[in-house]
Parts: sequence; structure tokens; C-alpha cells
Amino acid sequence: MSTPIHPEEYPREKLFNHGPQILSNYELIAIILNTGTKKENVLELSKRITSKYSLKKLMNQNMTKLTNELGIGKAKACKIIAIAELGRRLNIPEKYNPIITSAKEVANILIPKISHLEEEHLIAIYLNTRRRIIRIKTLFIGSLNESIINSREIFKIALEEGATGIILAHNHPSGEPIPSDADIESTKEIYEAGIIMNIPLIDHIIIGDKNYWSLKENGLIP
Repeated sequence: MSTPIHPEEYPREKLFNHGPQILSNYELIAIILNTGTKKENVLELSKRITSKYSLKKLMNQNMTKLTNELGIGKAKACKIIAIAELGRRLNIPEKYNPIITSAKEVANILIPKISHLEEEHLIAIYLNTRRRIIRIKTLFIGSLNESIINSREIFKIALEEGATGIILAHNHPSGEPIPSDADIESTKEIYEAGIIMNIPLIDHIIIGDKNYWSLKENGLIP
């Protein structure tokens, strides 16, 4: 059985009366979760969560880990994941259609979005003739070394969007952005396909932990 919470301990009341700054991490999480479980009240649950994970680690967990390792339901796990995603989006530029002139500009957009992810995400950025972003599309999630990147899908979307150029990007969960042999080989194949389609592959950028590696800047594609 969970222990009743004294009214003075309610995090919402403390926030209302004194502001959010005085609340601990577990009290803020308790407000997000709202309710506990059959065995724990919401404060006990939140204390257990913050004792198991640092705030940064908690914000990077996926649905399976949250439900399996914490023993919470999908609804509570969804709340944590949603708050984490909102926090990350605060660091992503709101202007999604800037004119792209360098790999660093792409990295500034994508590092807050994908550098923390535990699986590789392959992303295509579609550009118009002025190199303004038309669309950013996640094409694949998983190990790129074990899968063939489907260039047909990449260029199919480019044709649908009327794109005249493409930039590919993917993250390395290890945090090290140096390309693998598979990264280089698949990039060259897509580059050649782009010549045939008259929709050039402008760059392929690998996102690491707050850093990046451009295949174009390093001379691996023209």
C-alpha cells in the first residue's frame, strides 16, 4: 500500500505557493506523473525514479526501458518521454527552412535533435534551388552498417518535394562522428545516383556528441 501524502508535501501546492525553483527534481517529476502506483504514492515513485537515473539519463530513456526498469505503465512513461522531447526542442532552432551554406549549419540544427539518441537515425534534408530547406525527413532507424540505404526512397521523396539537392545526416550513438567504411561506401553510391537523377547529394554529415564530421568537407565526395 502507498503512504498517504500530507497536504503540505503536495508538489503542486508548493509550486503554487512558492514557485517552481524551490522544488526538487523528484517533486517536479511527481507533478508530471500526477499519480503513483498501487505500491507507491507519487512522491515515493518519483524518488525511486531519480535515485535510479540522473535527470539527464532519465530524459534519454525509451519506452521499453522506462516500463521495464521502473515498473511504470505506458501512460507515465509517455509523460516522461514527452517532457524530455519538449526540453530538447527548446534547443532546436524554430526556423526550419533556413538557407544552408555549410555543414556546421546542418549540425547546429541536428545535434540537439539526434546526438543523444541510442539508435542510429538516417535523416535526409531536402533543399530548393536557393538551398533553403524544404523538408527534413527521418528515413531509417537502426544500424546502418547492417542495412542497405534505399536510394530509391531518398530520391522518390526528393521528386515529390521538388527538391534540387539533398543533404544526408545520421548520428553515431558512440559519440564519435568518424565515418565507417559502410558510411563512405553507401554515400558514394547515393552520390552517383544523385548525378543520374540530377538531384545532387550535397553532403553527408555524421553527428556525434556535440560534434560532427562532413564527408564533403573531408574530401570523400566532390
